Amino acid sequence: MKALNLYGIEDLRYEDTLMPQIKDVDDVIIKVVATGVCGSDNSRYKKLGPYKEGMTFGHEFSGLVEATGSKVNHLQIGDAVTGCPAIVCHQCAQCEKGDYSRCEHLFVIGSYQPGCFAEYVKLPASHVLKLPANVDFDTAAMVEPSAVVAHGFYRTKMKPGATVAVMGCGSIGLLAIQWAKIFGAAKIIAIDIDSHKLDIAQSLGANYIVNSKQENLDKAINDLPEKVDVAVESAGSPFTIGQVLTLPTKGGEVLLLGIPYSDIEIDRIHFEKILRNELNVIGSWNGLSAPFPGKEWHSTLHYMSTGDIISEPIISDKLPLEKGPKIFDALVNNKKRFDKVIFHP
Repeated sequence: MKALNLYGIEDLRYEDTLMPQIKDVDDVIIKVVATGVCGSDNSRYKKLGPYKEGMTFGHEFSGLVEATGSKVNHLQIGDAVTGCPAIVCHQCAQCEKGDYSRCEHLFVIGSYQPGCFAEYVKLPASHVLKLPANVDFDTAAMVEPSAVVAHGFYRTKMKPGATVAVMGCGSIGLLAIQWAKIFGAAKIIAIDIDSHKLDIAQSLGANYIVNSKQENLDKAINDLPEKVDVAVESAGSPFTIGQVLTLPTKGGEVLLLGIPYSDIEIDRIHFEKILRNELNVIGSWNGLSAPFPGKEWHSTLHYMSTGDIISEPIISDKLPLEKGPKIFDALVNNKKRFDKVIFHP
């Protein structure tokens, strides 16, 4: 089969690789129909390189069941599915408590075992979920990032009627706007330095937009009639992680979803907001809970089926997998504007 394999920094190759094979009774092989590029993929390609040289890349996908092990009962050949790419040990103290996102040995496919930038991918049956009939494959390729966002919101104490600020309107931020509405936000503020992303945010339900490159952020927030109850950091920028601490009202919450890939320095005036405003700062990792893979996955599929989570405004490009090396180069070196990129193997 064809796949995108990562050999080193900015060394991604579209090439023939071995097909996955059924080896265990609970194995499921899936023919990949749609697979999405994650921000962490960009950082792995640009800065960090592969966990294992030549590993098939990618972890967000949807597809059709191609083959199953002898003890797989809830799936049939041809079922439309998505898959949870997070592999947990089910043995450490965190797994025994059902806190799978905190597994001591967690990894995702595309790192230590083959990922989904390929014609076929293999997962245990417990990781595979059937799609509702009205959820298309491109939307379903975004179930994993949606589950990650949902996990963060479940960790907050957010109440219906809250005002939520979302800092960073990439794919995660745009999903966070939709999840904020699901969790009952009365008002949503979208913050970014890109007017194009802010336009999308507004189309998805943001009540206020702030271009922090063109406006003074503190003044813009203070001028709003509502106080921010929950501030979501979804950019993972060294600059925004300090700024987001200035957004919530006293006693508010900060939800950290963005992953920074460089060291963070926080100004004293930002750090003191945690203390003086008695903020609850919440770190959130992955999108898992008990029973595995968790409510985040099932609720995502439900809200995709109801239309409360939509992907089409977020996706800018749908491309054949063979264009992967060229597209990743363009993505990380700013050769073209992209929002969410979906490959079709």
